[in-house]
Amino acid sequence: MVLQVFHVGPCNEGYQLGFLIGQRFSSLIKSRVATDLVLQQKLLPFARSGSHAQATVEALSAANRGRYPLFWDELVGMAEGSGAALLDILLLNFRKEILPLIPDCAKITADTMSQDCSDVLIVNDSMAIAAHNEDANVALVGHVYLIRATLSNGLSFTAYTYAGELPSCAFGFNNNGLAFTLDSVPPSTEEIIPGGIGRNFVSRDLLNATGLDDAISRIRSSNVSVGHSYNLIDVPKRKIINVETASGKRFSIFEVGEKPFFHANMYLHLKVNQVHDDNSISRQTRAAQLRKESKAEILSLLGDSVNQNFPIYMTGPTLYTLCTAIIDLDSKTLTIIEGNPKKGDVSRVFPIL
Repeated sequence: MVLQVFHVGPCNEGYQLGFLIGQRFSSLIKSRVATDLVLQQKLLPFARSGSHAQATVEALSAANRGRYPLFWDELVGMAEGSGAALLDILLLNFRKEILPLIPDCAKITADTMSQDCSDVLIVNDSMAIAAHNEDANVALVGHVYLIRATLSNGLSFTAYTYAGELPSCAFGFNNNGLAFTLDSVPPSTEEIIPGGIGRNFVSRDLLNATGLDDAISRIRSSNVSVGHSYNLIDVPKRKIINVETASGKRFSIFEVGEKPFFHANMYLHLKVNQVHDDNSISRQTRAAQLRKESKAEILSLLGDSVNQNFPIYMTGPTLYTLCTAIIDLDSKTLTIIEGNPKKGDVSRVFPIL
């Protein structure tokens, strides 16, 4: 399925942006709602299970609506524009915060969660690259699109977006030259604060960042419910950092340099109790065995599937690599490859500046 691109704006308010996105992708959003088994079999039954579950959803809603009213309006607009129920849209956007709280999901591994990813980051004299595999539950295949939005204040952004979710829980950039890719991380249950800030709202906020320092500040100031890993790319400054976060406003920053840095879906430098993830550990081990000194070698690594149980490049049955994104700080471009990146079949190229 060809990746659809939607140019939207200038938009004066969050509701208008969300409504236009919802209206444009109504069929994809409603299709995902109907077919996403995590939503239908886990999240919705939990949300309807009683007063405790209802209070959990209400607490998340209140915290994120209070901190990010414009982005909350985007979600409301998206629901109304698409014709999807607001509860369905909220649960898709809060899925990472709610799933660990569901009793029979507490021990779910990354294999059955809805998102994994792998990144190779490097900054040296010859190249500065962030290469990212966007891995997700197979339910997301055909349920993604690219938003190219312009706001009334002159800000514009490009964001790879999951149907029904805020731009972007995957990767994106803005016209300030700030780009990012994201990797989920699995804190243990006791590390999670119910009713905190959702990761989708934080990453949406990054699309408004004026630069690297502002992006870090936006991440650090958010009292998140569940942690995340952010690869922040400052194109004008030719700089890449990895920020790992956890509840209680804990964070750790690692600056990427000449040595290639591979990040899957485990905490690497922030000391946090986390769920053992064989998938991520296997990818981390395999990446350490492979050369990554050139762009070709990096793409070959991201296309590796030698370990059939836990490949870096995923083709199902549960997890699927939707695309590979290459952010090149020297050419100042975002390149999207659909299919195995080893083949180098470029789907789209976007100038960042």
